[in-house]
Amino acid sequence: MALDDILLEAEEKMEKTYNKIHEDFGSVRTGKASPALVENIRVETYGSNMRLKEIASITIPEARLIVIQPWDMGNVEPIRKAIEESKIGISPLIDGKIIRLPIPELSEERRKELVKVLRKMSEDGRVAIRHTRRDAIDSIKKAQKDGDLTEDDQKHGEKEIQTLTDQYTDKVDKALESKEAEIMKV
Repeated sequence: MALDDILLEAEEKMEKTYNKIHEDFGSVRTGKASPALVENIRVETYGSNMRLKEIASITIPEARLIVIQPWDMGNVEPIRKAIEESKIGISPLIDGKIIRLPIPELSEERRKELVKVLRKMSEDGRVAIRHTRRDAIDSIKKAQKDGDLTEDDQKHGEKEIQTLTDQYTDKVDKALESKEAEIMKV
C-alpha cells in the first residue's frame, strides 16, 4: 500500500471518529432545547428499530421545549416509551397528537455528572484516534518491510501520522472544552 493511501485512510478514520464524538456531544443535554437531544433515539415501530427523526417532526417552539409530532398517530406511545427508556432524563408529556418535552433547569450536581460523561466520551475518542495511529504506523512498517517504502518514507510517514493524531486529539479537546463551558454556564 502506498504511503499516501495509508495517510489518507488514517485521516478519514480520524475524521469519522471526531465527527462521531461531535454528534455524541450534541446528544448531551445543556439546559436548552435542541433536536440533537432526541433525534437519534431508537423507537420500536413498524416491526423494526427506527430513529425518532425518521418517524416524526421535531421542533423547538421555545428555548426550553421540544415538540415531537409523529407522522403516524399510532407511534405516539412507542415514542413516549423510547424517550422514557433513553438516558436523557426528560419525562414526555402527551398532548393528544403531539409529545412535549419540557427541558428542566440543570442542577449543579447534574452539570458535573454531564461533564464527567463528556470527558469519558472524549477519552474514548482519543483512544480510537490513537488506535488509528497505531494501525497506520503498522501498515507503514509493513510496507517498508515488504520493500514498498524506503526508510526515509517510513520515517516521514510516521511523522505525518503523528501530526494527524495531534491535530485530531486537539480538535476533540477543543470540542470538549466548548461543550463543558456550555454545560457549566448557568
